[in-house]
Amino acid sequence: MTFWYTADLHFGHESITPDARRPFRDTAHMDAALIEALWQKVGPEDDLWVIGDFAFGPKAKDPDWLLALYAQLPGARRHLIVGNHDGPLTQALPWDSVSLLAEVADLAAPLPVTLCHYPMMTWNGARKGALHLFGHVHGHWQGSANSLNVGVDVWDYAPVTIAEAARRAKALPKHKHWKDVEPRA
Repeated sequence: MTFWYTADLHFGHESITPDARRPFRDTAHMDAALIEALWQKVGPEDDLWVIGDFAFGPKAKDPDWLLALYAQLPGARRHLIVGNHDGPLTQALPWDSVSLLAEVADLAAPLPVTLCHYPMMTWNGARKGALHLFGHVHGHWQGSANSLNVGVDVWDYAPVTIAEAARRAKALPKHKHWKDVEPRA
């Protein structure tokens, strides 16, 4: 069993392709490519963590469309960390869990992983090396040495494991305000 993390899918969002400079012909092409990328990585016994912004736009207001989209997701368990575009219909899908923030005991990580749609300055275990995974900022910021953007716009439109995230985080600089919020770290 592997935990997979992703954010900012924006299924059905008509203007996300030009706004985020995504390389898709149109929204239908994007939606199909994102589903395919999920299926290429997430296995039948795996957990999929969507860290916000699952779907957006007029289609996301159609419960039948949302349910049909959700039914295409791979994995044994699917979780939603609520983002700013995840309305009541998205939250009402049959997720295995729905929350604003979660600490996940990923067996591939030495410490719990903190998930929040929004980048945070500090979190439980941060001083000890616990990672924080987020979305929301699309391709505008990859993150820092302890807080990483797992949005599709910076991961070739595919989900990532904690090992992949940790490798990238190690290559990033410390957050410039880290010393202000965690002076003993």
